[in-house]
Amino acid sequence: MVLGRVARLLAGGMTLACLVLVGPSAPSGAHFAGPPVEPVQDIVPNRVMTWNICNPCGDENNVGRAADIAAYAPQVIGVQEACVRDVERIRDYLEHLHGLVYHVEYGSVLRNRSRCGGWPWSPGGFGQAILSAAPMTDHVNVEYPDGGSESRGYMAVTTTVDGESVRIFNTHLAQRRQEEVRADQVDALAPAVARHDRAIVLGDFNAVPDAPELSRMWPLARDADPRCRPAPAGTGTCAPTTDWQLKFDYVFLRDVAPVRQEVRPSPHSDHHPVLADVDLK
Repeated sequence: MVLGRVARLLAGGMTLACLVLVGPSAPSGAHFAGPPVEPVQDIVPNRVMTWNICNPCGDENNVGRAADIAAYAPQVIGVQEACVRDVERIRDYLEHLHGLVYHVEYGSVLRNRSRCGGWPWSPGGFGQAILSAAPMTDHVNVEYPDGGSESRGYMAVTTTVDGESVRIFNTHLAQRRQEEVRADQVDALAPAVARHDRAIVLGDFNAVPDAPELSRMWPLARDADPRCRPAPAGTGTCAPTTDWQLKFDYVFLRDVAPVRQEVRPSPHSDHHPVLADVDLK
């Protein structure tokens, strides 16, 4: 009995020492005390956002990423280069630091411990994710037959924007000088979009508007910025969405009217959040 009591005391002391040395756990929904805060602003029901949150980017500041999203409070957010655990933390920060509650669906196409952590036998998921203030249904996740230098794919859900049901796609195409691969990926994505009378396509297409590989997207949908079209139809005023002054990130609208689009630089990624207010009425 004496030995058991000593063992329990030692175990308790070691637990306390570990808590002192390690400190509190990284914020996550299970670690916040008390109820969520009141929202700074209400979610904007007709606003959508696409953002490549950049992974790996060294200092992955999920608090800052959540604050960037909360500043605009979109109804729907599509993120790319997203580790599941980062999206979980962003979602928790949005709820418990900003009072904004989102549902989430994942479109992971890669299990990668070096990028996303996890255990060797259970590495973290990497790919896309969609956060929506309204519930989502009919979730699909498709990996492109050829991802190029890295697995890539698209995901889709049905949810509510501007009070109306709409199909949302989120994708990330192959990077750098892989034009033919991107063309094949658009060939896989475009028919899925075409099956829906009304759709919003979010994503990092890694291609400028005039790129030949985007030629199948433009007949299906228009950019949320009406001035942004391939020449000669466009005016050449497409706002850059990356730190290297190129437009790679799109909000494509199919039978959805654009109201306003903005590109907002962020210190938390080499891509900028692209926000679009739309009209589905």
